[in-house]
Amino acid sequence: MADVADWFHELAVQLKQTPLLHWVGVACGVIQVLLAKSNKVLLYPFGIASILIIIYVLYEAGLYAEILLNLYYLVMSIYGWMHWLARQEHQQVVAAYSKRKDWYITLLIAALGFPLLYFALIHFTDSTVPVWDAWVSATAWAGMWLLAERKIENWVWLNISNAFAIPLLAYKGLHLYALLTLFLFVVAIFGYFEWKRIIDKQHNEENAVRA
Repeated sequence: MADVADWFHELAVQLKQTPLLHWVGVACGVIQVLLAKSNKVLLYPFGIASILIIIYVLYEAGLYAEILLNLYYLVMSIYGWMHWLARQEHQQVVAAYSKRKDWYITLLIAALGFPLLYFALIHFTDSTVPVWDAWVSATAWAGMWLLAERKIENWVWLNISNAFAIPLLAYKGLHLYALLTLFLFVVAIFGYFEWKRIIDKQHNEENAVRA
């Protein structure tokens, strides 16, 4: 019980001392995931703003390995936004289940990303949690690619990453971001079922047109 009380006390102290920029970054992250849950294109500008702020925060904290992950998030967010806009000129952007090719690409991202990140963390950083850090990043990479492709399984991969990221962030003393990740974990569960509802509705409409 003492450990729990100490954790809540440390959390309260950190929240009081958290700079405004951190709160703005967290707020943008919350808005981004809520928009992603509803399959809205505005998720990208809010997501990009959140990522840029987080990169600055991580740079100040000297967490350079996490910066690499967020740079990937930034690239995939820009790609996803462009992909959305390009498709929107021709047809409605829709959510869908992954096909076999999507699964191959996703598994390849995770399978190659994990050892590459682990190698980089071991040899080029002073990371004290290289295995954990590499796993969180590799599964998040896979999930972000699926999100950019509007595949429902992105929520599964992102929550695999979130499940490991929550205790990792808490261990590093980043309690505010651990709470944000916990929130993202819960929203991702609802996001999966919301996208499933959207996909089912799309299929029903397509079947009605054919009929």
